[in-house]
Amino acid sequence: MTRSIVSVLLGAALVAACSEAAPQPDPTEQAEPAPASRREAAYRAGEEGPEPFVRALFARYDAANPLPPGETPPPGREPLYGRTLNAMIGADHRQAAGEVPYLNYDPVCGCQDGEIALQSVTVTETERFKADAQVVFTRDGETINQLMKLEREGPMWRVVDVIPEGERPLTERLLEVIE
Repeated sequence: MTRSIVSVLLGAALVAACSEAAPQPDPTEQAEPAPASRREAAYRAGEEGPEPFVRALFARYDAANPLPPGETPPPGREPLYGRTLNAMIGADHRQAAGEVPYLNYDPVCGCQDGEIALQSVTVTETERFKADAQVVFTRDGETINQLMKLEREGPMWRVVDVIPEGERPLTERLLEVIE
């Protein structure tokens, strides 16, 4: 019996010695898990600031690795867009009643598909929690300039309007359709 107690004590001492030698993770430091998708990466970037948000929006486009089906929310429920823009998009789709709605493309790139490459982003904060992002990108080799109006809603930046060069704001065009 004494031998078994000594064995247990020796085993406990060895475990304790090994535990002290191995560095233990700091319980107050939690590693940020990697985003599950490019969409989730855009959500996270939306919490960082307007420029990382816009860059993450354009990083979603990868012709060699398209977004999986079902990763895009239904019209009018896109968390990357502001409330008013979502309401307009939803109204446009409901009003279309099964026909092709006015907005039948992705407003960020002005496309349904294609090869998109962000060239530059210049962000100007216009007032508290609002910013303009002047964006230059290529779509299938064609250079596109547009202004993206951004607003922080809650903890995240969101797209509230898109104004392609030489065109009226998307919200104005949608208002005409849904009135």
